[in-house]
Amino acid sequence: MVPGAAVKALPMHRAFLAPCLAAATNRALSTSRPRTDIMAGKTPDEKSTLRPGAEGPHINDLPPNGTRPRYPTETVIQRDWILFHPGYTPAGTQGSLPLYTPSHCHMQVLSKDAKTFSDKLAHSFVKLARWAFDFASGYKHKPLPPNASEMSLEELRKGGYLMDETQWLRRILFLESIAAVPGMVAAALRHLRSLRLMRRDHGWIHTLLEEAENERMHLMTFMTLKNPSPLFRAMVLGAQGVFYNAFFLCYLISPSTCHRFVGHLEEEAVLTYTRCIQEIEAGRLPAWTDLPAPAIAKDYWRLGDDAKFLDVVYAVRSDESTHRFVNHSLANLKYETDVNPFALREPDMTTKGSRVW
Repeated sequence: MVPGAAVKALPMHRAFLAPCLAAATNRALSTSRPRTDIMAGKTPDEKSTLRPGAEGPHINDLPPNGTRPRYPTETVIQRDWILFHPGYTPAGTQGSLPLYTPSHCHMQVLSKDAKTFSDKLAHSFVKLARWAFDFASGYKHKPLPPNASEMSLEELRKGGYLMDETQWLRRILFLESIAAVPGMVAAALRHLRSLRLMRRDHGWIHTLLEEAENERMHLMTFMTLKNPSPLFRAMVLGAQGVFYNAFFLCYLISPSTCHRFVGHLEEEAVLTYTRCIQEIEAGRLPAWTDLPAPAIAKDYWRLGDDAKFLDVVYAVRSDESTHRFVNHSLANLKYETDVNPFALREPDMTTKGSRVW
């Protein structure tokens, strides 16, 4: 709280904003691990001038003879300017345990039953989109033959039962280049609606932007392993053009149906990454078994220095389960009046990984 004397010393327009700025400075979203100081990479304590979510005092608010704040320069900042996103840690464990395991992430492959007409319509469109994505990316997942244990990895791949690392990357890159579209479209339309009606948005825009950026960071992470060809980029360009405009028009008609569509789409993403994890752990993707996590992934998800690529895939799957839970929840709300609950509190992974609302 800003003292009364300090408020009087400020210009009139800053005096009115001082209580709001002070409240915003002390605001910290609940996460599954402590926030780190964005400048020094350390956990902020009570003596720190940089509280979570704040940038420190403005230079104009310092005493006339005050010293200009100096930020530490010994650490080179690698991260992009990113929105809030949850971190994942093993519940109640410390030390050298791996950051992501199925038990720690409390992950389940779930699917919400489609009961209403709009839900069934959204689910049908997801199945159509899944078929189109599989065809465009060359994704396949045939059941293994009874004599799979007697066949070599190369024989299973030639038979179309398994995909290699290049095929998996093609699938993932195509998926993530499209998955980042709905959040941005929905956020833009909510933003324009708020401006048009001159009303507050009740927290929807920020959550939708977080989702769009999170999906984009997935793409940036996997791009470190493969540089797509011009043909692949052209396919993505065409798919984005069609999907963006189609989702835009549908969101104007029925936002709830669109969020249900994204919820079902994220169910498919969780299933895809679950199969990828199983393939890595079974040794069927040997190039990824001991592959170190990319630097961008360590920075974004706050992974340890010894993190592996498998840890990254676990993190991505956890993100997809979050989007699954969030969009199914938003589909249940009244678009015009309800407050976005995720702007107030972020559920833990036990909830997001085991429920579809």
